[in-house]
Amino acid sequence: MSAAYLLLEDGARFDGEAAGAPIEATGEVVFNTAMSGYQESVTDPSYHGQVIVFTYPLIGNYGVSAENMESDSVHARAVVMREGIDREDAPHAEGGWLTWLADCGVPALCGVDTRALVRHIRDRGAMRGGVFPAGLAESEALERVRAETPMEGRDLARAVTPGERIDLAPLAGGEGPTVAAIDTGIKDSIVRNLRERGVRLQLHPCDTPAATLLDSGADAFFLANGPGDPAALGYVVDTVRELVGKRPVFGICLGHQLLCRAIGLETTKLPFGHRGANHPVKDLETGRIDITSQNHGFAVVGPDGAATIDGDDPVRWDTDFGAAELSQINLYDRTVEGLVLRDVPGATVQYHPEAGPGPHDSLHIFDRFLRMVEGS
Repeated sequence: MSAAYLLLEDGARFDGEAAGAPIEATGEVVFNTAMSGYQESVTDPSYHGQVIVFTYPLIGNYGVSAENMESDSVHARAVVMREGIDREDAPHAEGGWLTWLADCGVPALCGVDTRALVRHIRDRGAMRGGVFPAGLAESEALERVRAETPMEGRDLARAVTPGERIDLAPLAGGEGPTVAAIDTGIKDSIVRNLRERGVRLQLHPCDTPAATLLDSGADAFFLANGPGDPAALGYVVDTVRELVGKRPVFGICLGHQLLCRAIGLETTKLPFGHRGANHPVKDLETGRIDITSQNHGFAVVGPDGAATIDGDDPVRWDTDFGAAELSQINLYDRTVEGLVLRDVPGATVQYHPEAGPGPHDSLHIFDRFLRMVEGS
């Protein structure tokens, strides 16, 4: 391996060895605390435009396989690790991690002091950065990093949405509801979980007009995960406003933020986001605590404009569509993790219930959504 380095926009440099594709890359540098699921992470469209730092010290030890894909391509710009393993002989592996990254055209950086790097991001916040060969002058690398468009105010949904409507039949028998999803970067495991529950699923481009969605024959609308700043997706928010109250609406991750903005709430950028498979979330109605998988850099602001909520009471927002009630809260930093609309059928969760990758605690959220559709 040849020498290479990661350079952040504040000038901090972290040296390592080049792996993966022999190219440079820039993007927002973020960290993921999951101990596994590296292939699912880099193929998650929510990571579009980002450089992923894995905090677990050994990445690649069980190889890669087709069943671990969350989309048809890698969306992360680059990968940074303490130690990268190219193991092809692991059980169920179809190839080596580092070789696969190279084949996908994705650069990687190994041998990095990821503990120091993550502490730096936690202190200074997620920021732009890039992976470069050691021979490139820092001054030139810094110019390229600062030329990267900041994540705040950035619309990346158009980069990952399908070009036309896609219709998918249920994977199981039975007559389930028809659900129209606004596809801002939906993960394959979300699609699979819905289809396994008998859903006839429509995936619509993110710029599909509300009239088209209302005429689609759907029994409910689903707002997917995806990359970028929800505040930059005003055209999607306007569409969602026309759907709320007509039929049930449910949102996950970016979809949670978009539905909240559609009913008049605000979002804010988190200092370093939530990315990993070990985030405890409390359901305020049942008292149940689920360990969840998360991947987002923005959050919904509380009723008083605060970024966090101190108590465990189901506080309410007065919205254009009636009352919205806090249903779930993050126990790490007290940020909003879910809402339920009390006067029209609608609900959200900020985290990823599909367990791809991560724990299975919150798979029941899909069943809750379908009960809401059935009850309407």
